[in-house]
Amino acid sequence: MHGRISALALSIAAATLAAMVPRPASAQGAAPDVLELEAKIPLGQVKGRIDHMAVDLARGRLFVAELGNDTVAVVDLKSRTVIQVIAGLKEPQGVGYVPSTETLYVANARDGSVQLLRGERYTPGDAVRLGSDADNVRFDAATGMLFVGYGSGLAVIDPASVSKVADIPLAGHPESFQLARDGQRLYVNVPGAEMIAVIDPAVRKLIGRWSTQGMDGNFAMALDEQAHEVIVASRHPAKLAAFAMADGGIVASADTCGDVDDLFVDAKRRRIYASCGEGFVDVLDKASTPWRRLSRMPTVAGARTSLFVPELDRLFVAVRADGQEPAAISAFRPMP
Repeated sequence: MHGRISALALSIAAATLAAMVPRPASAQGAAPDVLELEAKIPLGQVKGRIDHMAVDLARGRLFVAELGNDTVAVVDLKSRTVIQVIAGLKEPQGVGYVPSTETLYVANARDGSVQLLRGERYTPGDAVRLGSDADNVRFDAATGMLFVGYGSGLAVIDPASVSKVADIPLAGHPESFQLARDGQRLYVNVPGAEMIAVIDPAVRKLIGRWSTQGMDGNFAMALDEQAHEVIVASRHPAKLAAFAMADGGIVASADTCGDVDDLFVDAKRRRIYASCGEGFVDVLDKASTPWRRLSRMPTVAGARTSLFVPELDRLFVAVRADGQEPAAISAFRPMP
């Protein structure tokens, strides 16, 4: 969900993060020069699973899909508070924000709909009914289309007409998928088929199928465009692997913590961040051969979704309520 971010937006973003003080000490067990726990942002009385997140850089806001609560929280990053709760949703899983139209898209698992919320107050608008298990959301700036994973394929939604204009069938339910920066390729995890699907988004056609080569449960994905790699995390075994964009061959791999649901590449530091439901964030040094684990940051069991925002230089991890601690967002500052 990225477009061109204005200088004003980046200035606001910088001010937002500068205000995130005081800074607690790094969590026990983590290397102090890798990730610093900068703030814990309480979400209030939120029950159950928390899913994916998105960000509005211009306003300094984080959107949190509170699946188990049927809500989306709007977090002001400067004040570190929830400023709005969007209720009446149906197991929100994916969220995507398009700044050019000030529209928040929420994909609901229970009824398979994509709800549009517009403007500064996120006024409910139209909804697109997809049918089942609407999940991850991505906006393609090159085509102006919205891609949403659902059922056994990807839906292509035209934001102008607020309608589904195409379906791209797959061999199973799509999990994380990523668009290449040049808009020429879209890579999709299909864990039920133990494959990565390669799609041409312009013609909306499947053009490649890569085997995950025994990696089962390939839910999380990130792109390293600098290295021309698609990085995937599997759950069985708990492993990371880099697939060459040219041909899908595995060029690097490493063990990781269990139950990874989100994965990001920090291009500035040549690192990988993997958030794990096992209760950790793994940080790997991608510049080393083989990849070397720099830190295993303790979080909370079930805290498997996260969002790394390069423009803010922060990693946000969603921490579900565990009976003793309420639900929160942990904000980590990469070091140095």
